[in-house]
Amino acid sequence: MGKKDQFDKPLAQNKRASHDYFIEDTYEAGMVLTGTEIKSLRTGRANLNDAFATIRNGEIFLHNMHISPFEQGNRNNPSDPTRARKLLLHKVQIHKLLGLSKQEGYTLVPLKVYIRNGYAKVLMGIGKGKKQYDKRESAAKRDVQRDLQRILREKQKVSFPT
Repeated sequence: MGKKDQFDKPLAQNKRASHDYFIEDTYEAGMVLTGTEIKSLRTGRANLNDAFATIRNGEIFLHNMHISPFEQGNRNNPSDPTRARKLLLHKVQIHKLLGLSKQEGYTLVPLKVYIRNGYAKVLMGIGKGKKQYDKRESAAKRDVQRDLQRILREKQKVSFPT
């Protein structure tokens, strides 16, 4: 049996991150969850839209990530679904991220949440914000690529009659 791909089934994705930022580097971090949050994550009831990360006192926190309360939960259910969650990284990685995020225009963006070896992980990216003209340029490249793929498919249909 081959090794499973670690990103084969993301539980939550931030699709706007690639639209709004140039992602330059990624880091995998563990998440500190309380109560039945892991059960909600496993059922796919998480949302990374508008989520961001900050570094305070040598610790990194994930803000505005929404994890819906688990319906069959008990009193250990957290009351605030968008509370700040602590992320687990090595101290060297946190210091490196702190230095990079202090540079002008850079921010820490969560990209994906997934389960790896039974633990909830978040893929963090260090991104530089795109300007409006960069977004238009990316959209134009995507449209050209889509048109090329369509033309190639049509040529393959024509060259191989059935």
